[in-house]
Amino acid sequence: MEEMMSTISCWMENPTRSLVSTHEESIEEIPILIIEGFLLFHYKPLDTIWNRSYFLTIPYEECKRRRSIKFPTYFDSTRVYKPPDAPGYFDGHVWPMYLKHKKEMENVSWEIVYLDGTKSEEDLFSQVYEDLTQELAKQK
Repeated sequence: MEEMMSTISCWMENPTRSLVSTHEESIEEIPILIIEGFLLFHYKPLDTIWNRSYFLTIPYEECKRRRSIKFPTYFDSTRVYKPPDAPGYFDGHVWPMYLKHKKEMENVSWEIVYLDGTKSEEDLFSQVYEDLTQELAKQK
């Protein structure tokens, strides 16, 4: 966590540039840092860094289905847990921890945008892109 915070601090001092266009005819360079991982919402040193926070929600059956089978992901062709989950691990640990952390999200001091994790990657990207575009327009 300390190494991550060091990396974030270095980036904030000299951000890498990402191109974001709010109008087709003008491209403006705006630095955007994405920090991924729902457990990070409870890491206090990050509390003052968040500008926008997103939390993917998913129903029990879909979560269990994705966890229990080889499921294509964005980063690789299949997601395989090594070692595989022990019998009862999903119901005894994975799902209760998801619910616990989702409930804890209600007590954070900043706004969290909840996204429907059953939507396609393209739909989620479009939703986040539109939200960020609106937020950036408000800051101008």
